[in-house]
Amino acid sequence: MKKKILSLALIAVCMLGLVACGSGSASGDSDAAFTTVNKGVLTMATNAYFPPYEYYEGSEVVGIDAEIAKAVADKLGLTLKIEDMEFDSIITAVSAGKADMGLAGMTVTEERKQNVNFSDTYATGVQVVIVPEGSDIKTVDDLQGKKIGVQLATTGDIYCCDDFGTENVEEYNKGNDAVMALLSGKIDAVVIDNEPAKSYVAVNPGLVILDTEYVTEEYAAALNKENTALLEAVNGALAELKADGTLDAIIQKYIPAN
Repeated sequence: MKKKILSLALIAVCMLGLVACGSGSASGDSDAAFTTVNKGVLTMATNAYFPPYEYYEGSEVVGIDAEIAKAVADKLGLTLKIEDMEFDSIITAVSAGKADMGLAGMTVTEERKQNVNFSDTYATGVQVVIVPEGSDIKTVDDLQGKKIGVQLATTGDIYCCDDFGTENVEEYNKGNDAVMALLSGKIDAVVIDNEPAKSYVAVNPGLVILDTEYVTEEYAAALNKENTALLEAVNGALAELKADGTLDAIIQKYIPAN
């Protein structure tokens, strides 16, 4: 009798194990396959001052990254939550387990790979230079000895410090702060991604973007190194979104091909 009771108990435990540990899918119980900071929620860390990738419309964060994250969350059966923070806090939030992923027009670098995993690439970015009209800065080489404004902890910050010296680089928490400093004559140029650069120049007469590109780079989502299951799930969702044309449609909505 004890053996029978024990057998029934083992069967019950096994059944519970199957329920708790069954495989997840894009439309099923996502937390069965991987964990998230908050059950049923995909928390995205970003810096919402980087149009058209992320920016505010009223109180809502919108843009390319916001829409891609929402599409990924839908694929994984999760609800998207966006946390706006300083750019240099995003990697920390993800690596400390306070956010599930960072999407912020973030470039894959070897230094960042030491702290987080990166998803497959979902977009390509270009670093460019903004200067006042009539500036004597005509090419990237002319930045030598000039005061260059950058957004703190971005690849523009890293590249400029390496190429032109930290003493010539002024770091700002937001790209817009750097642009305002340029307009007020505090700095000579701003190095930032091309798409935000176009947005800033469009609303600030007297500024232009140099024809010469500085650096071309790849954007990806940053995820916690220990949560490899979520990395695989996000990559799977991105692959599906690429295959069905959703990724291209989102990007072209904000950055028309022409």
